[in-house]
Amino acid sequence: MYRYILLIFFLLTVSCHGVEEYADNARGNFEALWTILDEHYCFFDEKGVDWDAVHDRYAPRVDDGMTPEELFRVCSDMLDELRDGHVNLSCAWGTSYYRAWWSDYPQNFSLRLIQQAYFDFSYSQSSGLMFGMLDDNVGYIYYSSFSNPIGDGNLDAVLLTLASATGLIIDVRDNGGGELTNVERLVSRFITRPTLVGYIMHKTGPGHDDFSEPYPVTYRPAAEGRVRWGKPIVVLTNRSTFSAANNFAAVMRGLPGVTLVGATTGGGSGMPYSSEIPCGWGVRFSACSMLDAEGRSTESGVEPHVAVDLDPQDALAGHDTILDRAIAIIQGE
Repeated sequence: MYRYILLIFFLLTVSCHGVEEYADNARGNFEALWTILDEHYCFFDEKGVDWDAVHDRYAPRVDDGMTPEELFRVCSDMLDELRDGHVNLSCAWGTSYYRAWWSDYPQNFSLRLIQQAYFDFSYSQSSGLMFGMLDDNVGYIYYSSFSNPIGDGNLDAVLLTLASATGLIIDVRDNGGGELTNVERLVSRFITRPTLVGYIMHKTGPGHDDFSEPYPVTYRPAAEGRVRWGKPIVVLTNRSTFSAANNFAAVMRGLPGVTLVGATTGGGSGMPYSSEIPCGWGVRFSACSMLDAEGRSTESGVEPHVAVDLDPQDALAGHDTILDRAIAIIQGE
């Protein structure tokens, strides 16, 4: 479904106005890059970015005598003004990436700590899922990336293994995103009827405010005969929960019987789209805005119900403070 939405977005945007051609030199590539973002990026207003002013600051740094490496640095610095982990410029020797959306925050996660202190390395894996039973009869699933495929058979096997648990912890800390189809497949195990999970808006023209009306996104429950989960769920998040994982957190936060524990996610609610400038460098950016079921943007992150940081001293003693809080919640403490 999302691929069709992006196709509609592309057809609408390219048909609304003429496409200007730019020379393959430093000035032309800079202006082409700035214009692509100007006409297609979706979060200028939300982030409070004056893109015209950004142009005026960076344009004097560009001249046709500069090296490709110097131009790449100027363009990368300009893109960092958007403060968006979905915005990247790629060339043969590198890819620009805005890291401050997570680097300025505590990590709040150690997979080794969980594997060693909570499972003594005796855990199971199925496709992209690490899972097992914690003490006190609490089920645990760690999903490291929504880029790792999960099939219906994988989910049936995992949920059947944990079926006797009092509750389930789904850990998506350090999950940088991936495929929304995997989000939908996982969420389908926790709903019993078609459920509105959010909205999507695409650009309809080059203006910063040219957006479609919000288009509802509905998930359906897993097919009859598949294993579903109806007991309490706690989802663990940190600042490095991003993109599709951010979407998962937003969807799960709106479901009954689900508690989010940890830190506010890293955001990244814009669906990325790719283009190219004259020299062949690729640019990727947020082009379609996704909202939660209440119509709110989650570009800046999803707040947990219970905010907890991982205490370094507890970690040295073999305890994940965030995971311990989740266990206590499932036990009703």
